[in-house]
Amino acid sequence: MVEPISRRSLLRTAAAGAAAVTTGAAASPATAAVTGARVPAAVRELEEKIRAGMAAYRIPGVAYGLYYQGREYVGGFGVTDVAAPAPVDGDTVFRIASTTKTFTGTAAMRLTERGRLDLDRAVRAYLPGFRTTTSPGVTVRQVLNHSAGWLGDVFTDTGSGDDTLEKYVAALETAPQLTPPGAVMAYNNAAIGLAGRLIEVTTGTVYERALRSLVLDPLRLRDTAFTLDELAGATVAVPHGADASGDPVPVPEALAIPRSLHAAGGLYSTARDQLRWARFHLGDGGPLLTRRSLRAMRWRPGPGGTLFVEVDGFGVTWMLRPTAEGPRVVQHGGDLPGQHSGFLLVPERGLALTVLTNSESGPALLAELFADDWALTRLAGLHNLPATPRSLTPAQLAGYEGRYVAEQIGFAGEHASIALDLVAAGGRLSGRTDSAEAMVLPFYRRDHVLVWAPDGTDAHTRADFVRDPDGSVGWLRFSGRLFRRTPPGTATLRATGHTPAPLPATLPHPPRR
Repeated sequence: MVEPISRRSLLRTAAAGAAAVTTGAAASPATAAVTGARVPAAVRELEEKIRAGMAAYRIPGVAYGLYYQGREYVGGFGVTDVAAPAPVDGDTVFRIASTTKTFTGTAAMRLTERGRLDLDRAVRAYLPGFRTTTSPGVTVRQVLNHSAGWLGDVFTDTGSGDDTLEKYVAALETAPQLTPPGAVMAYNNAAIGLAGRLIEVTTGTVYERALRSLVLDPLRLRDTAFTLDELAGATVAVPHGADASGDPVPVPEALAIPRSLHAAGGLYSTARDQLRWARFHLGDGGPLLTRRSLRAMRWRPGPGGTLFVEVDGFGVTWMLRPTAEGPRVVQHGGDLPGQHSGFLLVPERGLALTVLTNSESGPALLAELFADDWALTRLAGLHNLPATPRSLTPAQLAGYEGRYVAEQIGFAGEHASIALDLVAAGGRLSGRTDSAEAMVLPFYRRDHVLVWAPDGTDAHTRADFVRDPDGSVGWLRFSGRLFRRTPPGTATLRATGHTPAPLPATLPHPPRR
C-alpha cells in the first residue's frame, strides 16, 4: 500500500528522500541463482548499485530477484536485524505490501475466466447492499484500476474475524466520493479491499483461503503467506526505523497490520518467490490463466496520470508505465513501515526485477532503481519519458497557487488530513506543508511537475494537476493521491493532521502502498 501521507514527509512519500548519509550496513555477497554460470556485467552493476545504496542510506538488508536474458539471479545483502543479525538471502521473508494487489487482481481474473466475475458489471450485481456516497454504478474494473473515485486511504481496523472484510466494506459507506467513477486515477487501497470482498462472495470462502486456493498453491509459492505462522522456520527481515543519529533501529512490531487490509497489502514473500511470480506474469499463463487473460490484466488501462512516474493508467491492478522508446513497463511495489519494495516487468524485453528492503530509508534506493530509470536503462535499454524543467511566468503559475488538502481515515475510523501550500517563486512552484516541510515543483509540461528538495536535489518523482470540468485546476495528484485545491484568498479549514518528522523507531504505523 502507499502509506498514509500524514505519516511521513511528502518528499519521502514521493521518492524516499533526497539526502544521503555517508555510512551504512555492510553488504554480504549475493548468490546468483545460476550457479557456475558467468554473471553478466549488468547484473554485477545492479549488485554494486544495491551495495552503494545500502551504504548511502543505511539500509540493513536487501534481497533482489532478476530475470535477465533468459536466466534467473537471486541475491541477498546485509542483515535481517541489526540487533540480532542474520544474513539476508533470496529466501528471507519480507512484507511485500502493495504488490499483494497484483495477487488480488490475478485471483479476480481467474474468477472472471470461470464466469464468476464480469469486470464490466457493477459491483452491486455481486454486493447488492454496497453503498458509497455517490457511486452506485462503479464497476469491478474501476475498482481494480484505481478509478473508483472515492477516498482511497481508508485504513479502518475491523477486527481479526472471518467477517473483517465484510465489516470493512460496510464502513466504506462513509468514505467521501472525490471524483466520478472511471474519470480520474487516484491510488485506492480501499477499492482493492472491496475487490477482496468480491472474491469472498463469489467463492464462498474468506479472502486469504480463496487466494491460496486460486493463486498461491497452484503456483507453488510456498514462502508467500499472510501470517508468519504459515511460514514456520522462515528467516524474517525485521523493519527498521532510525534513531536521532540516523542509525537503523529494529521495530519488529511494525510487521503487524490489520486483517482488513490484507487484500491491499498483507502478504509476506521472498525474492525467490517474487521472481517466480514475475515469471508467471511474463509467461503464457499455463494451467492457471490463459495467455489472453494474462495480457488482459495489462490491457485497457483506466485513466492515466502520475504515481511517482507518468503512467498510462492501471490495468487489472498493474501500473502501466510508458517509456520513451515505446515498450510498456508493468510495475508495482509496496510500502509498509520499514518494509519497502519495488517490482517491475518489461514483457517485450523478457525482463523482471524485484528488490526488497527492511528500512525506512529503503525507498531512497528504490527511487533510484524504479522511479528514476536506472534499472530500465541498464537492463532493458529503455528510458523514462523525458522531463526538462522550464520556467513559467507569474501569470502562468497563478492558476496553480493555493492550498491543497488530502484526506485519510485511520485505524479507528478517525479522519485526518495534510495540507500543502503552493506559491509561485522563481518561475516554479514552491511548496510547504503545515509541518513546514519545503519542496520545489518545476514544470516540465502543462500540468506536470518534477519534485525537488529545496536545494534542487531531484527526488526522482513526478506529480500532476487535475482540472475540474470548468478547466480550472482542481487537484494536485501527488504520490497518486488527490489533494483538493483551494485558490488563494478563499477561506478554508486547516488540516486536522500534519506530516511529522521522518518515522521514529518506536510504534507501528498505518500501512502505505
